[in-house]
Amino acid sequence: MFEVPADRKYQESHEYATTGSDAAKIGITDFAQDELGDIVFVELPEVGEEITQGAEFGVVESIKAVSDLYAPVSGTVSAVNEALFDQPELVNEDPYGEGWMLEVDVADEAEFDDLLSAETYRDQTE
Repeated sequence: MFEVPADRKYQESHEYATTGSDAAKIGITDFAQDELGDIVFVELPEVGEEITQGAEFGVVESIKAVSDLYAPVSGTVSAVNEALFDQPELVNEDPYGEGWMLEVDVADEAEFDDLLSAETYRDQTE
């Protein structure tokens, strides 16, 4: 059983965004990191860049595959987890904690309504 915290919303493409504040943390789910296997490289946008819901914002590379990352919400990147550039394995070890990818100042809170609840996402990945 994969961890699916209730304090965030999910996309079918396995990215999450935290809820409850103006800045949302974005990353990939426990299910996604498990499917990918050992992550060896992460490419992310820079602070100040705009991301758009549903559009590609980066790439994660594992020993199995290269996967595009899609933004769960639109906004301006306010922080990037630079630890991932030297330690991409943090995404495998702690996808919801130390393995977060971006922090974004959310442009439109209503976009969270387009995302899946933890319960719905869990049902899709079982």
